[in-house]
Amino acid sequence: MSPRRPCPVCAREIAVVGGRFARHDPPGRRTVLELVSCPGSRRIAPMMAPAERLFDPEEPPFPGQQPLF
Repeated sequence: MSPRRPCPVCAREIAVVGGRFARHDPPGRRTVLELVSCPGSRRIAPMMAPAERLFDPEEPPFPGQQPLF
């Protein structure tokens, strides 16, 4: 199951596949038989949250550890 996020254009909850919003129709009923995708379809989805750091790069992970180079 793909994570879902709100589309930046139509605000519908849309699946995110491969870092992009999945193709979807705009909200509401269609008045014509033509298939129309929302302008937010296939847009790059923003990252959810930054990855956590395992340690602070400015501070050695263990007291007294020296840099290798």
